[in-house]
Amino acid sequence: MSTQETCPLCMPANETVLWSNDTLRVIAVEDSSHPGFTRVIWRDHVREMTELPAAARNQIMDAVWLVEQYQRGVLQPDKVNLAQFGNMVPHVHWHIIPRWSCDSHFPEAIWAAAPLRSIVEKQRWDARKAQIDAVLPHYHAALTKALSAL
Repeated sequence: MSTQETCPLCMPANETVLWSNDTLRVIAVEDSSHPGFTRVIWRDHVREMTELPAAARNQIMDAVWLVEQYQRGVLQPDKVNLAQFGNMVPHVHWHIIPRWSCDSHFPEAIWAAAPLRSIVEKQRWDARKAQIDAVLPHYHAALTKALSAL
């Protein structure tokens, strides 16, 4: 079986696609602990950014920057994390993750163990998360419209 046949980004299932074209797609990552988490995925099975021609690298990064801009504008996080690893899934994709100083993992990476939180800190995050969840549909709609103009 080829790598493409086993690659979860080549053979997606149950994705919430916000926007796509012939070369990439932007999805909402369904992660209740990290609202607004968005992924930009290169459509073809390519392992490294440097395997893409310069114009293609610019195209994917334009989408990444746009996602970050709309996260900052609509969701108003304290910080935005950008990550492109490919260790687990060797297929070019970017994680754009809005972060709040009171979120469940801050200041650690979302893939790290969550720091211990007091009841008050958990309640603070729950209240902030409810506000974020309320604006997520607006973020998704605004981002989709902006991506369509790329």
